[in-house]
This record gives sequence, C-alpha cells and structure tokens, in this order.
Amino acid sequence: MSIGFYPVFRSLALIAVAFLPPLIYVIWIRNTERYQREPWKAIFLSFIWGATIAIIASGILELFFGIPLSRAIHRNLYTIVIAVVIAPFIEELVKPLALTMNTVRKELDEVEDGLIYGAVAGLGFSATENLLYEWSHLSKALSLFIFVVVFRSIACCLIHASATALTGYGYGMAIIKKRWKLTIIPFFLLAIFIHSFYNFIVSMKFFGGIVGITMAIIFSIGCIRWVRKKIKRLDAR
Repeated sequence: MSIGFYPVFRSLALIAVAFLPPLIYVIWIRNTERYQREPWKAIFLSFIWGATIAIIASGILELFFGIPLSRAIHRNLYTIVIAVVIAPFIEELVKPLALTMNTVRKELDEVEDGLIYGAVAGLGFSATENLLYEWSHLSKALSLFIFVVVFRSIACCLIHASATALTGYGYGMAIIKKRWKLTIIPFFLLAIFIHSFYNFIVSMKFFGGIVGITMAIIFSIGCIRWVRKKIKRLDAR
C-alpha cells in the first residue's frame, strides 16, 4: 500500500504545482472587472479549452509542420524556427477559439470580455504545458526543477494569458461592435509577435541565461499589466 501511495501523491502534488498558479491568475483576471463579472461556467469552459483541446490541437499541428521542416533545415535553425515562428502561430490560433464556444460567446456583451476569456484560455493552455514541462524535469536536480516551476508559474503563465487576451480583444470587438471579422487579424498578429518575441528572448543563448530570464519575466509582467489596465479602463466606461 505504501509503495503505491508515494507515486500517486507525487502525481497529485505535481498537478497542483502546475495548475494552482494559472488558476489563481484566472481569479485575478476575472476579478479585474468591478461590474458585470463573467460567470464561472464560461470562465471554466475557456480554461478547459486551453488546457485540453488547444494543447492537443497545437501538439498535432506542430508535429505536422515540424517533421518535414526538421528534414529540410539544420537542427539549430529548426529549433529557432519552431520556437519563434511555428509554435507562436499555431498556439495563438487555437487558444482563442475558446471564445467561439456558444456558452462563452453568449457572454461577450462588453468589449473587455474578450480580453478576459482570451487570457483565461491562455492560462488553461499554460497549466497543462506547465505539467508537461515540470514532469519532464522531475527526475533532474531539485534546484533545476524548482527553477522551472517558479519561472513557468510567472513568465510562461503571464505571457500565454497576455498574448491570447489580445486576440480575444479583437474577437470581442468584432462581435459586440458588429465589425468585419478581419478586424481580428491585427490583434492576432500582435499576439503572435508578443509570443514570438518572448520565445526569442528565452531561446537566444547570446543574451545569457540570467539576462534572458530576467528580460522574459519583465516582459511578461509588463504585458499582463497592460491587459489588466485595459480591462479596468473599459470596465469603468
């Protein structure tokens, strides 16, 4: 009985470590609004979309595009292209599709709602990604594992939330103000750019480990501050 207890406990602890920070951010983002806060059901569905369907879809699509690409270019260049081009495009394409679900779309009655649901979908995606990365580092040095947990809990969670919030903002404006759907494209491209720039900072070794990590954290915090200020400003109207 004791032999089976510790693996189960370890797995549950890992899930908690991976999911707890994004869930705290979800409450933080939702409660940024003072008036007409979003219902928990729609928030929950957006989070689940990001944590499941978006993760699976992006994994399949990245493999689909990545395998032929790996045969065509050098390994070092392939790593950069995947991190800076392929992954940001695919992930920022599938995450905000959470807003097209009927339950969520019905709740889009204010422009800031798109920012909120986009951020929540991004946090769901980040939660499962946290779990995968942290699981892969579980057998490594404790200091490295702790670093991965802390870094992902701050920078990775916030950048996923911020980038997807932008596409959600564009989608929200298109729905609420009955604008042409192509209105979303500039916000989608900006989301890709933010995600891509973040990955560039993290993956480019010439910045140096500490410098790159520091820049990534500062950048992600700056992005989420802008998102929350935008929500507050729109909510106040």
